[in-house]
Amino acid sequence: MTRRDHMDFEAPGAAVFDPEADRLHEECGVFGIYGHPDAAAITALGLHALQHRGQEAAGIVSFDGKRFHSERALGLVGDTFSDLATIERLQGSCSIGHVRYATTGATILRNVQPLFAELASGGFAVAHNGNLTNGLTLRRQLVRDGAICQSTSDTEVILHLVARSRKARFMDRFVDALAQLEGAYSLVAMTNKKLIGARDPLGIRPLVLGDLDGRPIFASETCALDIIGAKFVRDVENGEIIVASEDGIESFKPFKPVRARPCIFEYIYFSRPDSMVHGKSVYDVRKRMGAELSAEAPIDADVVIPVPDSGVPAALGFAQASGIPYELGIIRNHYVGRTFIQPTQSVRELGVRMKHSANRAVVDGKKIVLIDDSIVRGTTSVKIVQMMRDAGAKEVHFRISSPPITHPDYYGIDTPERDKLLAATHTLEEMREYIGCDSLAFLSVNGIYRAMGQTRRDDACPQYTDHCFTGDYPTPVTDLVGEGPKQVPILAEVG
Repeated sequence: MTRRDHMDFEAPGAAVFDPEADRLHEECGVFGIYGHPDAAAITALGLHALQHRGQEAAGIVSFDGKRFHSERALGLVGDTFSDLATIERLQGSCSIGHVRYATTGATILRNVQPLFAELASGGFAVAHNGNLTNGLTLRRQLVRDGAICQSTSDTEVILHLVARSRKARFMDRFVDALAQLEGAYSLVAMTNKKLIGARDPLGIRPLVLGDLDGRPIFASETCALDIIGAKFVRDVENGEIIVASEDGIESFKPFKPVRARPCIFEYIYFSRPDSMVHGKSVYDVRKRMGAELSAEAPIDADVVIPVPDSGVPAALGFAQASGIPYELGIIRNHYVGRTFIQPTQSVRELGVRMKHSANRAVVDGKKIVLIDDSIVRGTTSVKIVQMMRDAGAKEVHFRISSPPITHPDYYGIDTPERDKLLAATHTLEEMREYIGCDSLAFLSVNGIYRAMGQTRRDDACPQYTDHCFTGDYPTPVTDLVGEGPKQVPILAEVG
């Protein structure tokens, strides 16, 4: 049962155990469409395609020419927006939507996006993917100046900055607000006249422009266009604002041009394999990462086994490059929810087995190579290696299709503080011993750049936001405190 309302102040819920707590998580996906009679229904379909980007909450705001309508709820998109009555309440030919994954604190309904406010110029709704690294600083200043915040989301800062701008025209106020932000943002916003898409100057988080029978669409990924039969037009460029209105499509680039640095993890883990990100097939890039890994860390083994589902393309690439047979040695149960109530320690320890089961016929008596996309804390890796040994694996070799994660993220990825990242606190051999595998290897930073089509990481070439591996943060991180990469709770919830 989902919890839903237009505004509700809920206390944190019961403690839960998440078998995927040792995974990286994106925080959000956004979608918007202008000028279509079935705008809300199409937005709901687009959000279904973006469900992998956030599974804790979903919302849609529409405009019918006179009024804004909002439906927001905790839970999956299908829990709320498969109901015809809900869609019929979202009248209008323009709508924006959002799927959300919360990083810290409770998932509460007042933080579910899109957020909406009545400004002097009229209604304004916004949905945000990313994280503002000066969000807390801006919020504190706004509160000192008399702002009343209704959520704990950094997205609300954008509403206040637009409302308080002294510029005369709305778009000038919008640009004035964005100019004060640091960090990563891809936004879809809506007024009573416009649908707006915007990316931060570095283009850290993705956003694409599509077209459905002449109606413009913004979406986090191309897979959201595919599900509704829309045409991909182009990526929204870094630092670009695109406005759709009755006058057509307008593009603005109000900020000083800088070289784009999109997030490398879109290719490693977050984006759906069938999406195209900046002209590259996510599936093909992940296969090339596996092939590079095979060249960098060869092993004598009987079978290559992916850790499903994110390790599948890399495992295929590793198997094809190495000539070692590919098999599904781990079967994923797709019918287990993300979380369940934790009754006892013994049941908590079975969490991984609820998601993954060993295929003993493939594993028993074999020297196996496990392929995964990343290691965060390492706790899940320990359980998966033990699962393979319990299924009779003769040897278990672990290969990771990305470099070691040694630094936390501040741009919209749920990562723990540095002292909880296994690779930041352990040597490679210590990691191998902790996980319990016979050998362990990661793809190098240069290897991941080769998979992206470059010979190596080079400042003279296009470069990605890769700070989790390199510590090279591309923007100021104003809300950090103390020495080193320690993260403060920038806001209790982020977009």
